[in-house]
Amino acid sequence: MSKVVLDVSVSLDGFTTGPNVRPEEPMGDGGEQLHEWMAGKGPDGRADLDVMRESDGTIGAVITGRRTFDLGVGNWGGTPWPGIPTFVVTHRTREDLLGDNGGTFAFDGLEAAARRAKDAAGGKEVWVLGADIARQLLRAGLLDEVRIHLVPLLLGDGTPLFFGERSELIPERKATTGSVTHLRYRVPKP
Repeated sequence: MSKVVLDVSVSLDGFTTGPNVRPEEPMGDGGEQLHEWMAGKGPDGRADLDVMRESDGTIGAVITGRRTFDLGVGNWGGTPWPGIPTFVVTHRTREDLLGDNGGTFAFDGLEAAARRAKDAAGGKEVWVLGADIARQLLRAGLLDEVRIHLVPLLLGDGTPLFFGERSELIPERKATTGSVTHLRYRVPKP
């Protein structure tokens, strides 16, 4: 059975983007620094690359919010991962859209998007993009796992992760440390 996973880079002060998110800067001012660890060039970068390799091939579908879709589709050149179906949570549904890279965007409400993404994932993981959608999935009891890549950076402002939400998370394994600290937690089901 597919599980719904939030895999996100977050600053030490708890932000998933920098301030002033806009079309010219979809990650906000300074927010791109949250993803620099993925190049494996920092201290102990090999550990970061190992974390990335472990994730390769696990993604079967994606759930994202409408704002992330609107800001990202041009930069992605289609779906965030080529050929992977992406389910956009929105109140403004529309016909499916074929991305330039072979992936399909489908537009639906939260629960329907989660159900459809799990079906489409074919036993692989459903990855979540966007802090707001992650909060909604957590609140609805639809989020199974949280993977945090804790970046030693203070952004000062931006999009907070899980702002206002409460949940006990269960550690899945010991932290891995490269240029950032990689954490994994299971979300207990009620």
